[in-house]
Amino acid sequence: MDLSLPRADDLGPFRVLYLQNRAVGLEGMVVVDNVAIGPSIGGIRLAPDVTAEECARLARAMTLKNAAAGLPHGGGKAVIAADPGMPAREKERLLRCFASSIRDDLSYIPGPDMGTDETCMAWIRDEIGRVVGLPDDSGGIPLDEIGATGFGLTHSVLVAVEYCDFELAGARLVIQGFGAVGKHAARFLCQEGAVLVGASDSRGAISDPDGLDVEKLIRTKDGGGSVADHPTGEALDRDAVLDIECEIWVPAARPDVIREDNVHRLKTRLIAQGANIPCTEAAERTLAEAGVVVLPDFIANAGGVICAAVEYAGGTRTQALETIEEKLRENTGRVLSTSRDRGILPREAAEALATERVRAAMSRRRWGLF
Repeated sequence: MDLSLPRADDLGPFRVLYLQNRAVGLEGMVVVDNVAIGPSIGGIRLAPDVTAEECARLARAMTLKNAAAGLPHGGGKAVIAADPGMPAREKERLLRCFASSIRDDLSYIPGPDMGTDETCMAWIRDEIGRVVGLPDDSGGIPLDEIGATGFGLTHSVLVAVEYCDFELAGARLVIQGFGAVGKHAARFLCQEGAVLVGASDSRGAISDPDGLDVEKLIRTKDGGGSVADHPTGEALDRDAVLDIECEIWVPAARPDVIREDNVHRLKTRLIAQGANIPCTEAAERTLAEAGVVVLPDFIANAGGVICAAVEYAGGTRTQALETIEEKLRENTGRVLSTSRDRGILPREAAEALATERVRAAMSRRRWGLF
């Protein structure tokens, strides 16, 4: 694992833990970025190519996300360099070892992310009793089952279209990363009138200008297939999802999928970031210059962590969904109106909103502790 970290700044990181246990093949890292508002919440990402830099950037995104959502939590993230498709027994052993390694670090509350799920969180709770994103039968509010992130992203889009020159009814939708977040975003947005014309996953892409059957596509994915196996539409290389013309483009996969070298390929008018840090800063500026509205990740995809925070506080599924809708609509409207009125990027408006709250909390801590 590449251990190069971004340079520290006045917000963090608060703590960095490097974890290794050769007996079970554990190599990972936890970055607790900021705890001024409260103990950090952030998911555990399991992938063979994760890096320390990715972990630190994702932890910062969680600090901003939790602050912008008004949650009593700071931001953190964990990464483990491993194959998420490993046998279940090996995965359980690995994650139990990970949990034991962070038992005494009460500044970090783990949750699910790419490569981990509610079952993984149940293993971790059994080890340390400190986790979010548990299965329903273990007292949790299962994020993936209810589609919390996709639900929140949909409400963010419903507000954002008021700042665009098209209506949601009939708007063409493309999902890059048709997984836990992407499939629910597609379902909820299509229920509001959007038409899914393209989708991709790690094995390919599919396109149909007349519209794809979202439920069939979800069943294909849930059955272990790829979107490219869908019986109708044109099968494409996964990278070709960038070229599909649409009104709404949702990146819901890995970081930095939209960069200076490929941003020119996008033909869209609204980007709702379902993944964390999916666009580079330069790419977002290029999109803004072209008149594309870009909803920042830590505003648009906050539904999952809001749900997790409600669960951690002992709330219900209904309370979680109501809180997600309220906060996503309020924050999206505030960010886009500030962006329009001040002539700044939506991300700049969102960062100002979040960092103001973080710094206010830091000012009340001993020595400004982050």
